[in-house]
Amino acid sequence: MSGFAFPGLDAFPNIGLADLGLTVGPNSNLPQSDAGNTYQLLDNVSWMKGAHNLKFGYDGRKVNRSNFFIQRVRGDYQYQTFERYLLDITPEFAQRSVGAFPFAGNLLSHYAYVNDDWKIRSNVTINLGLRYEFVPVPAGAKLQKLNALASVPEFLIAEPKPTKRDFAPRVGVAWSPGNDSRTSVRAGFGVGYDQVYQNLGVNSLPPQFFTTVDAQITRANQPNFLGSGAIPNIAQPVSDPARARAATSSWIPDQLRPYSLQWNVGVQRVLKQDYTVEVRYLGSRGIHLPFQIQPNRAARATAASGSFLPTYLQRPGQGEIDGLRSSLSDFLTFNSNTLAPQGFGSTITAFTPQGNSSYHGLATQLTRRFSRGLQMNMAYTWSKNIDDSTAALFSTVLTPRRPQDFFNLRPERAASALDRRHRLTMAWVYDTPWFKNSDFLRRNMLGNWTFTGIYTAETGAWGTVRSGVDSNGNGDNAGDRTIINPAGDANSASGVRALCRGGGACDPNVAADRSRIVGWLAENPGARYILAGQGSYPNAGRNTIRLPGINNFDLTLGKRINVTERHAVEFRAEAYNAFNHSQYTPGFPNTAAGRSRTTTAATNLLLAGFQRASGAAPAAVNNSVFMRPDLAFQSNSRTLQLVLRYSF
Repeated sequence: MSGFAFPGLDAFPNIGLADLGLTVGPNSNLPQSDAGNTYQLLDNVSWMKGAHNLKFGYDGRKVNRSNFFIQRVRGDYQYQTFERYLLDITPEFAQRSVGAFPFAGNLLSHYAYVNDDWKIRSNVTINLGLRYEFVPVPAGAKLQKLNALASVPEFLIAEPKPTKRDFAPRVGVAWSPGNDSRTSVRAGFGVGYDQVYQNLGVNSLPPQFFTTVDAQITRANQPNFLGSGAIPNIAQPVSDPARARAATSSWIPDQLRPYSLQWNVGVQRVLKQDYTVEVRYLGSRGIHLPFQIQPNRAARATAASGSFLPTYLQRPGQGEIDGLRSSLSDFLTFNSNTLAPQGFGSTITAFTPQGNSSYHGLATQLTRRFSRGLQMNMAYTWSKNIDDSTAALFSTVLTPRRPQDFFNLRPERAASALDRRHRLTMAWVYDTPWFKNSDFLRRNMLGNWTFTGIYTAETGAWGTVRSGVDSNGNGDNAGDRTIINPAGDANSASGVRALCRGGGACDPNVAADRSRIVGWLAENPGARYILAGQGSYPNAGRNTIRLPGINNFDLTLGKRINVTERHAVEFRAEAYNAFNHSQYTPGFPNTAAGRSRTTTAATNLLLAGFQRASGAAPAAVNNSVFMRPDLAFQSNSRTLQLVLRYSF
């Protein structure tokens, strides 16, 4: 923010106050820049021989690219309560990338393929193909070898190696049964490879160029946080193995490019000359998808350990509370860094190829070709999309970018944030037939009207209810979810307050009280989602609550005046969300595409509540914006657009 300064800090930070729904500061993803050139050598050869149509091809691409995108270069400080900010206590999330360096995405890729369309009969064609791809590791990612001096037997750091076995076969068949050529049956299977997108490398430069500092781990709950400069932009020199280990905050594994297995089978039939109906089954499986983890951070509170602070729906007797052994201080003094004994002081973030996904869908479509002035298309899809990691980078807070336990990824498998169980679209164009053959005046004044429209109805996206605190003690709160009350209201959530050994009041923000806090009590026992306080075990899954869907009409009325055979003037009135139906959807009302969501308002939409002192007055409202999409998203109100077009 040019011209603005924050007292005592070297740069204006990003400050979030969750209980107020307030964010102060510029976009945490800025500044950024990207520049590059791609040079391509391409050749394709076709050869017809009998019933075979053979094709061969090669594609070589030289990419020269420079990318600057370092998250949180000014510091990102997220407070759960305004009180912690006023007391200047280290916030629940305090992270900054110190030092900055452009990422070189330079690489030379090779692609080659062979394909055969084999017409074995007049109504049967088989497609066989094989593609080979070699995409090397970008030059910037290879720089990790500069940090090889930080290696220990438990954690090796080296230049990542590319994969050399990326073969992608494909097979397909098309069959038209009978003799009327009105029915076709198609089926196919194929393998497709994706790129390892370069943002992953940009965020994984070795400490010789930049490192990430997590103050909520190194300076947890300490006073005078902002007053002492928060996290200064001071990169430590890396001159020996000890300093290299202390500054290491990222790791790049050997390359395993994400790929998908795709299959489909469908039947298409022409009806009554003007109509075509199609029914298809589509399936896919994604493998080696990027997963953002922190491999040196272990959770203290896990289901396997059985060692965590309990959460109660009803307050137990004081005798039961006094009998609880573990306290909050036990968890806050626990060192989650499994590599700390080897000298690694920072949280290490890695994008590992561990993710998986699956998709199954039934797609139906009815099409009317343009006839007698009307063209129409209607499509309905029922599908189910499952994955264990949807957004590996900080593009949304509606689904976590990291798992809640880096050593147990199985609980992350759930409905994908991309899942849209039902989707119906209808589109039409009606060119009025009135006065088509009349004189110039009546044809242009009374005729030449066009009415078009698109109707979209879609099931809402899934969201993940989170606690907003480091519940399980692994030093990260990005993925920590909640405790589930199966009998609770499915659309309500609750904060918690501390239960204290010895009775009386105790406050998790007061160091002397933490040894007395031995459990948590739900403020609203009738809620489905109970905040998992510090030291609790969150047992909720990913993406368990449905966000609002889409019910949208876009309409257009057009009038055309033909001046001459080649010249025409067209006027259109376009209405998006024509009936002004409020749609507080996280995406767009007229497309399946997603939208970046990283604001505090979007965070609070799925925040269970707040962690409070035992002596605090009961909260009338735990989180007033929970599942209030009208307070987190815009309504997508009606938009009118007038268009004047002259064609010749």
